[in-house]
Amino acid sequence: MADTLISEDAAEERDELSALERISCHVHRRWAHECISSPVHVIVVTGHRWCRRCEAEAFVAVDEVSGSVDVVCTRCREAPGTAATRQIIRTCRASLAAAFGREQARVPAA
Repeated sequence: MADTLISEDAAEERDELSALERISCHVHRRWAHECISSPVHVIVVTGHRWCRRCEAEAFVAVDEVSGSVDVVCTRCREAPGTAATRQIIRTCRASLAAAFGREQARVPAA
């Protein structure tokens, strides 16, 4: 974990990695999938953990056993169909893979 944090911090400083594509969290110093449910990770402007249709926060459920990641609006109970939601799912899956030592290629942005 520490090596990933250091590496991603440096890559972000060099503009080689977007803060939103990190698999580690700079704020919480944890794997992204472990803290994605924090209110700090709701970003209304970009639509991260946000349902624009309902103007409401989206909940993220991460199952470490199955590797599933679900994002659901707290009002309409549907997944926001946005690039930000797809990015959250990709990042959490990659974070899970890294945390448990599984190989998983990052999926290109849609």
